[in-house]
Amino acid sequence: MEFTLTNEEVYKALEKVLDPELGVDVVNLGLIYDVLVEEDNSVCIKMTLTTPGCPLHDTLTNGVKSAVQCLPNVTKVEVDLVWEPEWTPEKMSPKIRDMFA
Repeated sequence: MEFTLTNEEVYKALEKVLDPELGVDVVNLGLIYDVLVEEDNSVCIKMTLTTPGCPLHDTLTNGVKSAVQCLPNVTKVEVDLVWEPEWTPEKMSPKIRDMFA
């Protein structure tokens, strides 16, 4: 029986990736827009950053890729960085948004 990766497992791994400036994980910050796990356990992650000129671009995208590559049986990880829809503070989880209010 082959291990089949789930979206939930990917999201759980992504919650370990912190934005170094804010100290909040990329999931609760609202930077992860979508996760697609294919039958061959390849993973495509659609994400954004808080601003297009974010100086942590490489740090965050590499962190996302590394966190998912550590999961068992992952064959490939692709990070698709998008700017639409634009990130806004409303995309943060309510708990995190309250921390910044």
